[in-house]
Amino acid sequence: MELNLEGRVALVGGGTAGLGLAVGQALAGEGVHVALAGRRRELAEQEASAFSRGIGVEMDVRDAKSIARAIERVGNDLGPPDILILNSGGPPPSRAIELDRESLETAGDLLLYGPLQLVNSCLPAMRDRSWGRIVAIGSTSVQAPIPILASSSIFRAAVASYLKLLAEDVAAEGITVNMVHPGRLATDRTIEIDRARAQQSKTSIEEVRAAAGRLIPLGRYGSPEEFAALVTFLCSDGARYITGEQIRVDGGLVRSM
Repeated sequence: MELNLEGRVALVGGGTAGLGLAVGQALAGEGVHVALAGRRRELAEQEASAFSRGIGVEMDVRDAKSIARAIERVGNDLGPPDILILNSGGPPPSRAIELDRESLETAGDLLLYGPLQLVNSCLPAMRDRSWGRIVAIGSTSVQAPIPILASSSIFRAAVASYLKLLAEDVAAEGITVNMVHPGRLATDRTIEIDRARAQQSKTSIEEVRAAAGRLIPLGRYGSPEEFAALVTFLCSDGARYITGEQIRVDGGLVRSM
C-alpha cells in the first residue's frame, strides 16, 4: 500500500525514546520530514540526525513558552506540521486514594493542557491546507482505568473526550483526529509500571512480567515498532476515512469492545 506521506512534516512529542521515537522512525522511513521533540535537546538532535531530513527540538509540554518556541523552530526549519503526534511521559504511579490537587494539576499540565496548546498551535496551518493528521498516544486506561495509574487514567480519559469532539469539528476540513492506546509494550514506561506493581505486591519484576504475559491472549509484550506501524497508517491517505476513533494495540488484553 502506498501511504503517500513523502514530504509531509511531522512533529512528534516525546520523540526521544519509547513509542514516540518508534513513531518518528517509522514516519521518517516513509519520507516524512520529522521533528523529534523532547525535554533533552541534545538527545532529540542525536536521534533526529539519523533521518534524511529531520530535526530535534527541545520542548516541555508543561511549559507554554517552550511549546511556542518548538512550533516556531519546526515551522522555520521544516515547515508547518501536517502531522502532530501527541505524546508525553506519564505522571508517577499513584492510586486514587493518594491523589491531591497538586498532583492532579501536575498531571493535567502534562497530559491535557500542554497537548491542547500543541493542537491549537498546529491546527491553523492544517486548516489552511485542508489536510492534517492528529494522532494521540493514549493508554488502555482510557477504556479500563488502571488502579495504580489513577492520575494518568483520569486525564487521558479527558483527552479522549476532547479529541472525539475535535474530530467532529474539523472532519469536513480534511483533518483526522485519532487516539491509539498501547497495552503492554516493551518500553521504559512499562518497566516503571511493572516495578511499581512488584513493589506493591512484594514480588519480583520478573514475576510481574510473567503474570502479565499470561493475561495477554497473544502471550507476550508488544514492540514499539508494532505500535508505530498503526500510527503511521493513521497518518496516511489510506486512513482518510478514519477519524474520532480509539484503537488499542494490546495483544487482546483489554476485553471491552
